[in-house]
Amino acid sequence: MAESCRESGELAELVGAISSCRICVEAPVSKPLPHEPRPVLQVSTSARLCICGQAPGTRVHKSGRPFTDPSGDRLRTWLGIDEDVFYDKNRLAIVPMGFCFPGLDAKGGDLPPRKECRQTWHDRLFTLLPQVELVLTIGQYAQAYHLGSERKKTLTETVTNWRDYLEDETRSPAVLPLPHPSWRNNAWLRKNPWFETDLLPVLRGRVAKLVARPSEV
Repeated sequence: MAESCRESGELAELVGAISSCRICVEAPVSKPLPHEPRPVLQVSTSARLCICGQAPGTRVHKSGRPFTDPSGDRLRTWLGIDEDVFYDKNRLAIVPMGFCFPGLDAKGGDLPPRKECRQTWHDRLFTLLPQVELVLTIGQYAQAYHLGSERKKTLTETVTNWRDYLEDETRSPAVLPLPHPSWRNNAWLRKNPWFETDLLPVLRGRVAKLVARPSEV
């Protein structure tokens, strides 16, 4: 119990530091963040499932809550869970590669996640989440961090080989790569019907077990 309280205290302290982080404004790697930082994440010392995506978009930046957009609706459908489970930090953690909305590029698309987040916080944060059993890596940036040199040359190739990562018993936590649930990937989903027929049933089965309360098992 004492060890659990200590770990919980360390995590709360780190989350507090992340929540007040201004590195990308005051000491940026390149151009400073073009707006006030608003870090968004969801963690606890009990969640066994972790979603690791790219970075908040404009809607999430406004709400301060992860995946409060159509991508979040599709992601919850993929996972087979409702908002009550999704936003229960004791059951599900959400750790994007960039904690703040990075801004828009010249074409109106989201910029890549800020490098400062990964360099400053991610290793320290995941050290305090040893109970996580499965990480869902959404997009190339999350896959690069969690899979390293084992990531394939393209996102499609990485996701196509999802069983190799999920069933690798030497990997802890297990990793399951996913495409981004954005509408921009509708064409990808149509071209890869195996994602819905083969991957999603396995994903939902794993998720159901990991987010279940002890009384539900």
